[in-house]
Amino acid sequence: MYRSMLLAGTATLALAIASSSAALAASPLVFEGVKAPTTDAERREVLASDKVTVDGKTADIGYHTLLRTGDKVGDGTFGLIMDQTGKPILMKDGSQMISNATDFSSLLEKGGKLYVVSHFETRPAAIYLTEVKRDAKTGELTPVSTQPVDFSELGGLWVPCAGSVTPWGTQLGSEEYEPDAEAVETTTDIKELDDYMKPMALYFGYDASADDATMEGFRKVFNPYRYGYITEVSLGADKPKGVKHYAMGRFSHELGYVMPDETTVYMSDDGTNVGFYRFVADESGKLDAGTLYAAKFDQTSAENGGSFDLSWVDLGHATSDDVHAQIEKGLEFSDIFDKQDMAEDGSCAEGFSPSVANEVQECLKVKDGMDLAASRLETRRYAAIKGATVEIRKEEGITFDPAKQTLYVAISEISKGMEDMKSKGKDSGKFDLGGNNDIRVDYNPCGGVYALNVNDNMVATDMKAIITGTPKEYGADSPYAGNTCDMDGLANPDNISAVAGRETLFIGEDTETGHQNDFVWAYDIADGKLTRIQTTPYGSETTSVYAYPDVDGHGYLMSVIQHPYGESDEDKLTDPKQAAAYLGYIGPMPKLD
Repeated sequence: MYRSMLLAGTATLALAIASSSAALAASPLVFEGVKAPTTDAERREVLASDKVTVDGKTADIGYHTLLRTGDKVGDGTFGLIMDQTGKPILMKDGSQMISNATDFSSLLEKGGKLYVVSHFETRPAAIYLTEVKRDAKTGELTPVSTQPVDFSELGGLWVPCAGSVTPWGTQLGSEEYEPDAEAVETTTDIKELDDYMKPMALYFGYDASADDATMEGFRKVFNPYRYGYITEVSLGADKPKGVKHYAMGRFSHELGYVMPDETTVYMSDDGTNVGFYRFVADESGKLDAGTLYAAKFDQTSAENGGSFDLSWVDLGHATSDDVHAQIEKGLEFSDIFDKQDMAEDGSCAEGFSPSVANEVQECLKVKDGMDLAASRLETRRYAAIKGATVEIRKEEGITFDPAKQTLYVAISEISKGMEDMKSKGKDSGKFDLGGNNDIRVDYNPCGGVYALNVNDNMVATDMKAIITGTPKEYGADSPYAGNTCDMDGLANPDNISAVAGRETLFIGEDTETGHQNDFVWAYDIADGKLTRIQTTPYGSETTSVYAYPDVDGHGYLMSVIQHPYGESDEDKLTDPKQAAAYLGYIGPMPKLD
């Protein structure tokens, strides 16, 4: 038996997938399609498939909103951001800080009750636990209460993005866009510091944007090496518990996905000139110690997004306790590396290794005795100097279909380091000079989804694009004017989720100009057919696209609509309430496994 998503028994939300070919010979899921919105009214709505056909039986479904940010449920307010003392953070106008950046939201079971665990992708951040009740007949879910998960002992939480559900029934989360430790160390005037980092100081009661703020004051409360890790939330007997898995490396975690062996975890890295990682834990079900690997790409074809053979570079073994001890003793970037400027031809002085990780051309040397710190606190740089490939652009969702023994990874935009000495089709050495230039494919701003074959040891051996978006220019008289990717194809795929044995991949978008309104798709892997199953309001991002095939006899596709009117089309907002994020699901469906 394969175990996936949730473990039978103590974590009774079971997805037990029989390994026999008969059990896996299920038909694809067939959704009634949703047309692309063309009117202003349609572009403000949440539209979703009305029907799904499962094994020849058609059922009525739709999009169901559980909560919107700012809603009060029980004693809690969904999305309220707290400081380290548990008090609401106040904005300059005196209002409470409520995030509309809801992201991955899992569906978990504990003690016969159902819960949704939701990320809020901000600085400071939050994770909320919402109890829901399920109608036994219809399967519809209703919120009962909501409360934040306490991360104060870990210095708070930073930009939690996508996630997954472990085989043992916990939520595996992420901290994206890790803060630049070198900049925190070397910047002298706080006004020159990247504004992205400054809000995190509010968690500690320090306003880094105030006129009298200083770098000295900021550094007293903000240690950049505390952030950028895989997180895990478990449902304890009394309250939820959150941890950070420092041994799994520090980079721009989109998410980690635990494989059926319960020791192997694949991790994606969202940004420019980033890598792809595999962690192998020492013990099944425990992610606090293990060996970290970074992928090395060997290109076999440049066609349609490219195909590659993969090998794996060993970045060493570590325990979370050892890494955490390095963080808390106050290590800085200059304690880990010596650094020099790279020569114009991409070369480095003797003893230094070139790196274009983080889209920075530099020459680095790990100081004596600092390999552990380098591998876990500056993972992407360490991977680069060890020879791994750090050229990927916006690597996003990961999912696995055990029936096909195939891993799937979304790459939102094929550009920059993935091109051959170019940037968005124009000559440039910025992203390749000094690096390996392992990936050399054509620019595609619409992105694509890749399939990776996995061997019996859970090691991905190769990677090939199976579907890519198509750039397209629409005329001024078209109802799709302004969209830059084909409306019947992908635009910047982000969250993905497979249903084992169903030949179906759910794909959510995170796009601005590719599609004015972001879509969720059902992709038939066997015949390559895309069916649009959801459209979202202006300026939204589709997040948390994650399938739950059997929850007490019903199937659900969690679907969160993040920051409406917030990523683009801000001028379309006519009522502040429209900007609240949606936590919801498509369904309830017949069970899908």
